Amino acid sequence: MTRETGYITAKIGADAAIFDADERVLLVHRSDDRKWGLVSGFVDPGETPADTIVREIAEEVGLDATVVELVDAIGRPANAQFGPHGLVAIVFLCTVAPGEIVISHESIDARYRPIDEVPADDWHANHHELATIALARHRARSAERPG
Repeated sequence: MTRETGYITAKIGADAAIFDADERVLLVHRSDDRKWGLVSGFVDPGETPADTIVREIAEEVGLDATVVELVDAIGRPANAQFGPHGLVAIVFLCTVAPGEIVISHESIDARYRPIDEVPADDWHANHHELATIALARHRARSAERPG
């Protein structure tokens, strides 16, 4: 029997793309790096990525969410900028029930913002890329709806 010898595997993250009627995306201003990003978090053992993002939305912004669609899975290799583990970001389009945004200790602000309003150096990790991909899918879904 072969035993696992400690192979470094990628972390799995779940990311929420939540758009309002004006195509602004819900972003959190993170307290760890003071950057703007999607609501996100690492998948806990025994959790599906969809369960993770619903939990993270409740924890980070106090809203009840529904996963609408898987957008994509985006890989990010390990490197000096982001750390020793690669990451696979599972990006979901989500909706939220009406309610007031209540931020947690993980953020210093949270609000809907146009993607192009956030300066390039104010984005957390590769979240600008994730938000842009999600916006394209959101627009495609809107175009697919009748009437």
